[in-house]
Amino acid sequence: MTDSLGYNLAQSDKYLKEIDVVIMWVDDSFDGYQDTLRKYAKDKFDTDPNRTRDNLELLRFCLRSLDMYLPEMRRLYLLTQRPQVPAWLNTDHPDIRIVHHDEIADPAVLPTFNSFSILSHVHMLPELGGNYVYLEDDMMLNRMGLMDALHRGETPLSLFTEVISKNFDQIDLGKESPWNQAMANTNRLLNETYGVKPRNYFMHGPLLFNKRNVENLVSRFAREIAVTRATRFRDGTNIPIEYFYPHAMVEEGLAHRSTKAETARVQGFAGLRNFLPWTWFQLWKMERGDPVCFTLNDDFGPRPNKLVEQMVCRWLNRHYPQKSQFEI
Repeated sequence: MTDSLGYNLAQSDKYLKEIDVVIMWVDDSFDGYQDTLRKYAKDKFDTDPNRTRDNLELLRFCLRSLDMYLPEMRRLYLLTQRPQVPAWLNTDHPDIRIVHHDEIADPAVLPTFNSFSILSHVHMLPELGGNYVYLEDDMMLNRMGLMDALHRGETPLSLFTEVISKNFDQIDLGKESPWNQAMANTNRLLNETYGVKPRNYFMHGPLLFNKRNVENLVSRFAREIAVTRATRFRDGTNIPIEYFYPHAMVEEGLAHRSTKAETARVQGFAGLRNFLPWTWFQLWKMERGDPVCFTLNDDFGPRPNKLVEQMVCRWLNRHYPQKSQFEI
């Protein structure tokens, strides 16, 4: 069943019983990656190693957590830049799909280093199910119950934090990061489409998407999405699907806006910095809250502290000691 704009209105218990998982991943230590990156980069934001390094192998622990805590997972998609594949990954596993950017994106926009551009293509993945969960590679489940936590009854939840986002005309382009510029630009489009109102940032954790509804948004706002896809790095012209989609679904009556308690149930966040006591406390605080999902955000800067890396690796191996079905 669809509405007059083509959005999928039908809800079913398949939301809770079967789900595909999509993860985007990159490792900037792969041969040739840094050369290609520097060829196109224009400023310090474009070469920020916090977004591209794989020094902690967080993807490995993400997959272990899915094995442990997401029995509803039907198929795992790993979306990455050709020819990158983790050396430890069992690519012959029947439930994993390795997809490179050039299999779903227009060659004219490649190579891309823009996560907003890449995520706007995810609904095009071959054989992708009607509903899917998007995880970043620094996210891992802490316990069972993800699918229940992403719904209120059978209706999907759009989960938001309490921080209010800015409109594009409220920011100083010279002081804001490309991330913040893009969020402000998206808020401007939401205001034009649904009316001016304060809007929260989205939760930094697993996001639930309906494939039909993403397709409809991408078609309806084709010009804005085309601009985003053609941008090799994040900038203020972009429309991030991960921010636009949850707000649009609430406005269209296709999802509930989360309460503070519903968001806290899902989101756990620890910023990893070079000061060991800080990072230890962040991990302790996150774990103490017992959220469904942990997010370990790389904030090391250009030179990670080896002692902090070792401490975090011990923490990860303590929580996820067993190899997943996807490891060689």
